[in-house]
Amino acid sequence: MSNDIKKIFFAGLVCCCATATLTACSDDDPKGDPDKDWAGTANSFVPTDEKGFSTYYSPAIGRCGDPMPFYDQKAGDFKVLYLQEFDNNADKRFHPIWGVATTDGANYRSLGEVLPFGETDYQQDAALGTGCAYYCDKDNKYYIYYTGHNGNCTNREVVMRATSDDFKTWTKDPLWELNGPQYGYSGNDFRDPQIFVAEDGLYRMLIATYQPGGKPLFAEFKSSDMRNWEHVGSFKMVWNDRMCECPDVFKMGDWWYLVFSEAPVYSRQVKYVMAKSWEELKTRLDPPAWPDGSEDFAKLDSRAFYAGKTASNGTDRYIWGWCPIRDNYKTDIYKANTSVSGDKEPAWGGALVCHRIVQHSDGKLSLGEVPGIKAKYNQAQSVSVMSSSGWANGKLSGDDAYVLYNRLGSHNHISLTVTTSNKWDKFGISVVRGTDSDRYYTMVVNPESESSRKINFEEEGKGGKGFIGGIDGYFFPTPEDNTYHIDIYTDNSVLVMYINDNVCYTQRIYGIQKNCWSVNNYGGSITVSDVKVSQY
Repeated sequence: MSNDIKKIFFAGLVCCCATATLTACSDDDPKGDPDKDWAGTANSFVPTDEKGFSTYYSPAIGRCGDPMPFYDQKAGDFKVLYLQEFDNNADKRFHPIWGVATTDGANYRSLGEVLPFGETDYQQDAALGTGCAYYCDKDNKYYIYYTGHNGNCTNREVVMRATSDDFKTWTKDPLWELNGPQYGYSGNDFRDPQIFVAEDGLYRMLIATYQPGGKPLFAEFKSSDMRNWEHVGSFKMVWNDRMCECPDVFKMGDWWYLVFSEAPVYSRQVKYVMAKSWEELKTRLDPPAWPDGSEDFAKLDSRAFYAGKTASNGTDRYIWGWCPIRDNYKTDIYKANTSVSGDKEPAWGGALVCHRIVQHSDGKLSLGEVPGIKAKYNQAQSVSVMSSSGWANGKLSGDDAYVLYNRLGSHNHISLTVTTSNKWDKFGISVVRGTDSDRYYTMVVNPESESSRKINFEEEGKGGKGFIGGIDGYFFPTPEDNTYHIDIYTDNSVLVMYINDNVCYTQRIYGIQKNCWSVNNYGGSITVSDVKVSQY
């Protein structure tokens, strides 16, 4: 290319870029003029998620489904296997097992593909399903027990396994499987094997399945060597119409716990039961014996956290689940934010979300913030009030009172304290909000009674739909002192809110980053204090 031609080419390029810049950043464009000081403004903004998430891990291509966490004592880290979901999965062959490694639940290193699906459409593991990883010190081998899924085979689902000496190179065992009909169970649903050690020192494996006649249950097997498994029996799940997936059993202190995910769309949530022994624990689902006698108090998060399973490093126990993407997220973030419903399954797969298991003095569980995540968000940001109504001396009073704070970044930790004047004051925290917003999104801390509250999700504003069904939270006790210590973590469109280490609410909300946020009051009076924002 000659120098003259180069000059013409680059002049044209600069002209095109300038034209594109002016077109994309006109005064009417909510994305705004890049030369303007947007830090001093409060109008709405339409941001775009980053390609891959970091804190709530999501691969750059595809999504995470059904995590299988495992603490690797030899390596000194957590390995979190998951089913890799792509937008263009093949018809029969899909969901290879991929993985990440982490020491703190906040920063991840990709392990890539750990276990591939079968090589042909007619192999039993043409598609892979949920399972678990375990290290057996009897033979110094790592095991992955997983679901082989193929509608072309005699049994649509069977339990299969692979072994490794180093957690890097895996060998499938094509001569071994557990199938349901051999033990009187379903051949269509026989999945999600989970291994733990019971009180007798033997390995136990739980498998989610059905009995003839369609009643869901957990099948139990035992082994002394991790290789040869003996059928023990089964125990019923919660109700006859609820298939429960992804079982996880562990002992913490004096208590045994069974964590599981209910599959039906109307009750799709992670729950748990508890008992003082493994044998007693098996009776807690028939009939269900929830903590506090209420199913609502057995829930561990919202419907935006699914397939939760735990792992412990001997000091702390964490739970990983996936937060789903939403329909229309690529074309209309506002429609995507309300594309949730109690009568349909969310889009499958999303981002890995990690919480810390909190065990209370009475044995009950809740989910709390992860210390590693708190430490990661260590860059303090300035906090300023951009707009308000009914706001004076740190208090919000009256209907529709609010205080709007300055813009967030892509990854935020918001911490604040809200003190209500009584047990019935209603308040909320909004994101994707600006001074010109037609609609914005609020986690409403709603009084359900004088002694209990629940987090509801609402699309507020003139163009908002109000309460959005299918993504509300669950009951939690009203604090005796009416004080709510709130921590909110966001990673692009994934948001997690903790209150008093006693309730957790995960949600997918598009447009959080680079927009303002607010605290709202709905009648009565609340005090807002210790407002801080940090990022990484």
